[in-house]
Amino acid sequence: MSRRQIGQESFGFSEFNRHHSCLDDLARLIDWAAVDERLACVSCAAKGEPAWPPLALFKALMLAVWYDLSDVKLAEALDDRGSFRRFCGFSRLDQTPERTAFVRFRKALSARGLDQDLFDNVTSQLKAKAVRVKMGTTVDATIIASASKSDEEARWVKHKRKPVVHGFKAHVGADAETALVEEIAITPANVHDGKAGGEALPDNPGEVFADSAYRGETFRAAVRAKGGTPRIVATQIWGRDVQESLTRLDSCN
Repeated sequence: MSRRQIGQESFGFSEFNRHHSCLDDLARLIDWAAVDERLACVSCAAKGEPAWPPLALFKALMLAVWYDLSDVKLAEALDDRGSFRRFCGFSRLDQTPERTAFVRFRKALSARGLDQDLFDNVTSQLKAKAVRVKMGTTVDATIIASASKSDEEARWVKHKRKPVVHGFKAHVGADAETALVEEIAITPANVHDGKAGGEALPDNPGEVFADSAYRGETFRAAVRAKGGTPRIVATQIWGRDVQESLTRLDSCN
């Protein structure tokens, strides 16, 4: 298969104007060789075009998860930010993928069952090198627009005053102290946060912080089953009697 060549100008970054980033340190902590080997069979190029290196695309998807970026925002950041380019292996003058490349690549990973497996591989490596006491977990969800309205696995969703979106929802569980993403679950966009949030919980999550969308016994039970303690934003708690309100808040969490 034909693949693009990237990073051929020694990254084209002058040491004079290169700004050190935490991503430079993060990239060195991860052994990418095993990931790259498993990605060797993945090709998702548009018809008539050479394929992007799969490891570069995978690293880009990791950035999207860590920085909570849509495919459009990821493409813009990768084109603009030197730290993102270096992390993914692109030189200063290399072209970078458009959003459709990430859509095709994500589907190719999912079809081969590699998406969650490789994500867990990277997360496990980072956990193994971070000697710390876990304090808690934050759980939240973000909407990912589908590449095509004909995607039968996607669904329509309307959130508050935002435009209607056809796509998916990423439920993300991150370490409350370091913001390192530990688990991620993808569902159609119309699946309620409280029903799917349990799939984004790591083992022994500690105190689990989530917004009011995760209220309900389904998510609370999932937190307790993992050995955690739910700490969920409560709404419509405060009334005229402060003590009564505190009692209701204590009952909620």
